[in-house]
Amino acid sequence: MKKILLVLLCAGVASIANAQKNEVTAAKSAWVLLANSGAKTLPETLKMIEDGLAHTDKAIAHEKTKENAEAWSYRALLASRAALIDTLDFANSKAKQIIAEEAIEKATTFDKKGDEKENLQNAKLNIEDAVRNRGVFAYRKKDLPTALESFNEVTKRNPQDTFMFVNAAVIARELKNYPEVARNYKAAIALNHPESNILYKDLIGIQFRELKDSAAAIALIQEASAKYPEDSDLIGMETDYYMKKGDMAKSQAMLTKLIEKNPQNDTYQVIMGDTYFKQATDIQDQRNKVDPKKVKEFNELGVQMKKLLDQSLPYYKAAVAINPKNEIALDKLRSIYFFKDDKANLDAVQKQIDALK
Repeated sequence: MKKILLVLLCAGVASIANAQKNEVTAAKSAWVLLANSGAKTLPETLKMIEDGLAHTDKAIAHEKTKENAEAWSYRALLASRAALIDTLDFANSKAKQIIAEEAIEKATTFDKKGDEKENLQNAKLNIEDAVRNRGVFAYRKKDLPTALESFNEVTKRNPQDTFMFVNAAVIARELKNYPEVARNYKAAIALNHPESNILYKDLIGIQFRELKDSAAAIALIQEASAKYPEDSDLIGMETDYYMKKGDMAKSQAMLTKLIEKNPQNDTYQVIMGDTYFKQATDIQDQRNKVDPKKVKEFNELGVQMKKLLDQSLPYYKAAVAINPKNEIALDKLRSIYFFKDDKANLDAVQKQIDALK
């Protein structure tokens, strides 16, 4: 009897072990069936996933298969797939993500030979897409804090996702969370986002307008200008900053050096002209507020304004001589000739503008 009992006992253990291995096989089959199931409704697909996960529940609970890398690998695939396709149900999506993340960690630990590497990579991609999709759905629902949280999570998972850094920055901008805007923009710039110059300019504007941090803004302008020396907006921002500070000499000195270095750059000529033109428009605003009875004051401001416009004129002319299609320079010339009541030159410039159209 002892021998028979012993044999029966061994057979029982083997049967249980085989049964658990069958659970692993069943989970694997569930994944294959899911991948080839074709068009299914969401509830039907989720039901298939839950059935597959139930098999992994049994496999990872048993002593013989709790360290089976394949069991954990397919558990990660199934749970991550549920997290991805059920992103409208945030609670279920996140719950399945947690299951998948644990499974990835366990499978990685037990997969000594790397047999499950591809499955685990696919599971990670499913999770990343799930997080991204939850962010998109949250944004569409105007749940901006959740959208920002999701997009930031994507960037942590994939720190090379340049465009997701920008998405996170855009959401943070709407939330007026400017430190987050700066962090994400700077990360995208460091990754050489194709529109880094635009990101720089938006961030510079935030530093100036929202944070009132001129020092940080100027530092950013100088950093951006070193990368994009031909960007007229950046040059204009820096010169405009000095102009607003009343440091016209510094603004014009900077532009003079640029013009000397590249005299055929029509943009530099325009911006130099703008240093005078803007002063003229500021005086015009002041002049418009003068009491009409104060004729002398009004006329004196008019003389100052005309002098500044005359100083800007050669630069706009130079810009047009270099580039006859420079619309900014042509438009400024038209304004100056209109103010000076110079009909002949006004008509000539207007013809150039009309020709461009």
